[in-house]
Amino acid sequence: MDPRAVGIFDSGVGGLSVLREFQRLAPHENVVYFADTAYFPYGPRPMAEVRKRVFSIVQRLMQANVKMVVVACNTASAAALAELREAFGPMPFIGMVPGVKPAALRSPARNVVILATPGTLDGELYQRVVDQFGRGVRVRSVPADGLAEMIEAGTVSPEEVSERLRATLSSAVGAGADTVVLGCTHYSFIKDGLTEAFPELTIIDTSEAVAARAVDVLREEGLAAPDESAGTLDLIVTLNPDRFRERMASLGFSPQPRREPAL
Repeated sequence: MDPRAVGIFDSGVGGLSVLREFQRLAPHENVVYFADTAYFPYGPRPMAEVRKRVFSIVQRLMQANVKMVVVACNTASAAALAELREAFGPMPFIGMVPGVKPAALRSPARNVVILATPGTLDGELYQRVVDQFGRGVRVRSVPADGLAEMIEAGTVSPEEVSERLRATLSSAVGAGADTVVLGCTHYSFIKDGLTEAFPELTIIDTSEAVAARAVDVLREEGLAAPDESAGTLDLIVTLNPDRFRERMASLGFSPQPRREPAL
């Protein structure tokens, strides 16, 4: 048993989709959630810049004595997951992998669209997963420019989100795509809008699978917290922490206030 916290990070609120599932599966675990709002969004940034930033965040989380790091960001995973495992082993790292495999299995038409940020779509991890699990399947990559920013701000209406989704995905759906992979953790929060825009689409969201994998690894490595403990949630935010806490509250979270210096 290990009472130390699990570190989970993203550039903003997107990783909260993974946090929500993790807390549901392991409510006794302590968590430090790191929101790198000073550098949001990661998607349009060069991969080398994202990688450097990710290493700085992991070093900060290690100073907080975390026992595991969950990279709850597809772009950050694409940019640095392999390098993190090499540099910081034996620290367990769990990252986001595009859900091409479950999408291929669930698509009757064998026609899949990946909705993601440019940074995720340009990464070697993405291409490797497509090559491995996308054989015999038409996989169309669609960059959703500006969508994560809309979700992060939380100031747009569901109708505006649905309109943006229709404009982004109409071509792929018109070409026969019947399954969409959410390739950014932010997109978990607009699944209702996606269903409204395209009720016929099957949605693949890997947030739950990643959270479940994190729980499994904690148990396998003997790192799980005592079952009788009450998990806590601490927060590190690199820019505008009060605004971020308000956005978290709007999504159903109540973190304990914690102020930390920006990196």
